[in-house]
Amino acid sequence: MKLLQLILVLSIGIFFGQNKQFIYEYRFIPDSTRKSDIRTEIMILDISPKKSEFYSLEQFRSDSTLLADSQKGIWTMPPNKPMISDRVIKYPHSGRITYVKTLDEKYFVDQEIQLNWKPANEFKTILNYKAQKATAEFGGRTWTAWFTTEIPLQDGPYKFSGLPGLILEIEDRSKSHQFSLRAVKNSGTEIIYPNLNNYKELKTTYSQYVKIFRSYRKNPAAGLVGKIPDQTDASGKFISGTQQVREIEKMRLESFKKDNNILEIELLSK
Repeated sequence: MKLLQLILVLSIGIFFGQNKQFIYEYRFIPDSTRKSDIRTEIMILDISPKKSEFYSLEQFRSDSTLLADSQKGIWTMPPNKPMISDRVIKYPHSGRITYVKTLDEKYFVDQEIQLNWKPANEFKTILNYKAQKATAEFGGRTWTAWFTTEIPLQDGPYKFSGLPGLILEIEDRSKSHQFSLRAVKNSGTEIIYPNLNNYKELKTTYSQYVKIFRSYRKNPAAGLVGKIPDQTDASGKFISGTQQVREIEKMRLESFKKDNNILEIELLSK
């Protein structure tokens, strides 16, 4: 028994002593009324000895390019396509995370998560790893995860963690959101996420963030009132700042109608 415990401790030390990168495929259904519209995005889980960070690969590449261009004095526009800008930063041996969410401002949300995992005596093989099944409730959904003790990192995609091994797959009961591990890499050096300094940054608690998020979904342009100046377009047509705010609000409210199946669905319950 002591030998097994020693091997486990040493293996954890080896993993935490290296920078690891886990590549996940995220499949999700944004609109519950159009279940055939399944979107996919490649997500990265970077794990270093001090923290882990979960983010979109495409958004990371876009932000890196924009930052590099700005440092050269070149001001370019980001790609005109939807990308996941949310990030999750976790800290080892702690239930505390920092959730980074951009609305009209960038919020750094301090949150504590303690998931009540229920392991099951079911196993399968994922990428040559022996994985065990476990279930938990989170964000208003029931989740089924498959984790492996062969990678002794108590981490996983998004805000999921707390099992005695890395989460390789996780899916909610409605099959609206699914994360699947696709590859494992050694990073070499710690990845630092590029900061474009293009949003006002605010720290907040999770309870405060819930109020902010729900208010934003109801009045998505409230934070822009008085901040957009009157303008004249290329044809010489005058457009007031107030009119622009109304148009932005209308556009966002329409987009929310097609974004009614978010991962933490309980945020839309009130």
